[in-house]
Amino acid sequence: MAEASTTGYTQGAKNGCAKVLRAMTLCWLVIGLCAGPVCGQTVPPAAAPAPVSAVAPTPLSAEEAKTYRLGPGDRLNIITFDEPQLTGSFSVGGAGAVSLPWIGDVPAQGKTEAEVRDEIAARLRDGYILNPQVSVQVLTFRPFYILGEVNRPGEYPYVNGMTVMAAVATAQGFTYRAYKNKVFIKRPGDPRELKIPLTAATEVHAGDTIRIAERYF
Repeated sequence: MAEASTTGYTQGAKNGCAKVLRAMTLCWLVIGLCAGPVCGQTVPPAAAPAPVSAVAPTPLSAEEAKTYRLGPGDRLNIITFDEPQLTGSFSVGGAGAVSLPWIGDVPAQGKTEAEVRDEIAARLRDGYILNPQVSVQVLTFRPFYILGEVNRPGEYPYVNGMTVMAAVATAQGFTYRAYKNKVFIKRPGDPRELKIPLTAATEVHAGDTIRIAERYF
């Protein structure tokens, strides 16, 4: 009688353990499912970081540097060998000059990179540095302006080699009223507004004011 009672107790214990194990397994299964892309929602994949669009300015070619005339808003990279105070990024101010330590304001408006370089070197030779080695290069150009029948008229950064069509794209395109056969451009220092055929190759210069006219039909 005692043996039968013990056997019954052992069997009941085994059944109880089996039930506990099944319950624990079910709990872990539920936890695993809820941690995954189930439980009523699909977990979206992690968003990839947005690409950084940094377009480096295109420097002037050797030929372009011979003819490009500096103006207010241009930013220059000036390097004076072995002189950290005279090396760095300097802007052409509203008065058309670059302000440098020791030698003060150096006229730059209407001059080329080479002419400004030579002027800086000449001033440094006059009592400051025996044989200055100076280089000057446009770092960023003065902006251009676009008016009239474009979706976002205003001031925009100039990129070397820019065309009118690229300028219009920068201003988010033509309006539906835009006259697309001609464009009006005013160059810096020229009081005239030039009427020019609008093609894919029509160029923009730094500091230009572009006007897109309205069509009448």
